[in-house]
Amino acid sequence: MNNITIRAMLATDWDAVAKIYEEGISTGMATFETNVPSYESWNSAHMKSCRFVAESDSNIVGWVALSPVSNRCVYGGVAEISVYIASDSRGKGLGKLLLQHVITASEQEGIWTLQSGVFPTNFGSIKVHESAGFRMLGKRERIGKLHGKWVDNVLFERRSKVVGID
Repeated sequence: MNNITIRAMLATDWDAVAKIYEEGISTGMATFETNVPSYESWNSAHMKSCRFVAESDSNIVGWVALSPVSNRCVYGGVAEISVYIASDSRGKGLGKLLLQHVITASEQEGIWTLQSGVFPTNFGSIKVHESAGFRMLGKRERIGKLHGKWVDNVLFERRSKVVGID
């Protein structure tokens, strides 16, 4: 990958972001979603800050965004992370680069815990989360159905070393 740039995601990036999201959905091991939502729906479910895209030669090749885990104020510093890489750009370190970028940005926003649910069959995602300092908390068995079949989910967490430590 040449000339990787990470920048804030813009609304005008949605077509490229949605295409990468669709590629993830089509693997059957990235999300319980079966269809890409509208931009409006996606936008309302994600934090306005901490949304980034990775570009290579002016093409968006990955994205990362945070969602609040709860609207209760006590969970204001906890967010769920979504990271997706274009199918032809996987395995090249982009996931880790995006995770590292959003970790730094999230700490600047006062986020002390990032969590992620990963399908146990998604070995690449498990590896990249671990390499970015996430720890596996455990497995949630039969937590949801995908195409009519129960699927487990592995819960990962990363606690900030600079926010929420007192």
